[in-house]
Amino acid sequence: MTQNMLEYKEFIGSVQYSDTDECFYGRIEGINDLVTFEGQSVKELKKSFREAVEDYISLCKEAGKEPYKSVKGSFNIRIEAGLHYSAIYTALKRGISLNQFVADAIRKNVDKKTAKTA
Repeated sequence: MTQNMLEYKEFIGSVQYSDTDECFYGRIEGINDLVTFEGQSVKELKKSFREAVEDYISLCKEAGKEPYKSVKGSFNIRIEAGLHYSAIYTALKRGISLNQFVADAIRKNVDKKTAKTA
């Protein structure tokens, strides 16, 4: 986890500091809604984040709504041409598609406790 992130129940919270307001603040990432939290201390910030997550889960449950951002299973990436070529070449040598090669690479590097299967 990076220094500017919080994690609770598979939710990620971004963290910022406002020098003007002298407080920490953030929002829950990876959802379709805007949910924010704040605190004067790290302890308050963490408590506020956990409460925001719990409230958001409850609201989603009441509304019959999935709390996490929906995904289609496809996305575009931009990488340098040489790396792209190397990936194609390696996939061909292994007898798999580029999609399978990329999926395998991602599967090996994702946070195992949050990996979901279709």
